[in-house]
Formats: sequence, structure tokens, C-alpha cells
Amino acid sequence: MAVTNRNDVMRDVEGLVRTLDQHAHVDADGALDALTANLIGHMSCAQHAGVTVTTSDGDVQTLSATDRYPAVLDEIQRRRHEGPCLTAAWEHHVVRLDDICCEHRWPSYCREAAATTPIRSILAFELFTRQETTGALNFYAETPNAFDDDAVELGLILATHAALAWHMVRRDEQFRSALASRDIIGQAKGMLMERFDIDALQAFELLKRLSQNSNKPLAGVAQHLAERPTSGR
Repeated sequence: MAVTNRNDVMRDVEGLVRTLDQHAHVDADGALDALTANLIGHMSCAQHAGVTVTTSDGDVQTLSATDRYPAVLDEIQRRRHEGPCLTAAWEHHVVRLDDICCEHRWPSYCREAAATTPIRSILAFELFTRQETTGALNFYAETPNAFDDDAVELGLILATHAALAWHMVRRDEQFRSALASRDIIGQAKGMLMERFDIDALQAFELLKRLSQNSNKPLAGVAQHLAERPTSGR
């Protein structure tokens, strides 16, 4: 790919990242699907793309996919406990599989993938790692040896920007969740203040004690109280 085209890719994906950053509300699933569709549009040697998330206990999920094949391949990885996307996510930043019919790594995965899908080459990049969960951005082609060194270099650019966009989406989700928790805790505090004629600090301390005694999150206790009908003193 020419340098001018690569620069166009960078400007395009950076524009998508800025759009996500400027939105007051972002639907996580829709944003990730839009991002994946945008990325494969720049990887001309690939026909399919997806984002795989896996946990340390072996769970594998497809967060986003351009079609059904990424999910089919992730399911094979889940059952076989091996595969290029899992390796990229947990062990290596970049994994390239040139020909699934001749690959000696992940033998059981490759046999089933070759028998049940048209995919013949894969390029996978570590996307994020947090606590016990990690993710990979994956490109799939229906021809062997589809991804050359230029494709790897381009994929690194796309994966870097995809990771930034992913963190923006997660940040927005966490922020909205925190606001919702704050609002419900405020409602519960108000109910306790009115019901027991106490101030805001006393109401919050009462919520904390209820949370500790029930071994439930503070927001969950507040939600339960806010949903209960009130009665007069």
C-alpha cells in the first residue's frame, strides 16, 4: 500500500476516533460494529474481520464481526482451546497465519476451520488487556498468503486506533454507569431522609451499613430501596 493511501487510512480512522470522543452518548455495540466495518474497508486483502474477547478461564466471545465467519472461528477456538486470535490476545502482539491448510501451530483448530469455513489466512493483533480479559482484532482472507509485511504494518496502525476507540467507548459506558449509580443513590438517600428524618450524611451512612450487612453493592441496595413503595411515618 502506498504511503499516501496509508496516510488516508490514518486520517479516516482518526476521524472516527474523534467522532466517538465528541459524542455525548455512544452505543457500545453499534460503535464497535461501525469501527470493525470501517477497518476492514482499509484492509483490502481481507474479506472478513472481527473482535475476539477471551478470559483467563477459557471463555471466548465475538464482540463484533462483519459477518458470521469470525464468530464461527471463535467458537472453534473456544472448543479447541487454541487458535491464532487467542495467541495474539494472550501471548503475542501480532500473529500471522499464512495458510490454514499447512499450519502446524494450533493443529486441531486449523483442521476444523479448514473443513468448515472458506478462511485460509488470518492476521490477528492484540487489542487490549485488562485484568483477566484480553481482546484481539482479527482480519480473515479466503486465499492463502493474503497478508504481506505491508498488511502487517497497516494492521498495526488500524489496531492502535481501534484500541483507542475501544477505550473511549468503555470510558463512556463507565461514566454513564457511574452517573446512573449516583442518581439512584441520591434517590435512596432522599427516601431515607424523609422516612427517618435524618440528614444526607446519616442517610448515606445507613446505606453503607445496609450494603455491608447484606453483602450487596451500594448501588444495588439503593436500587432496591428506590423501587419499594413508601409509606407515611
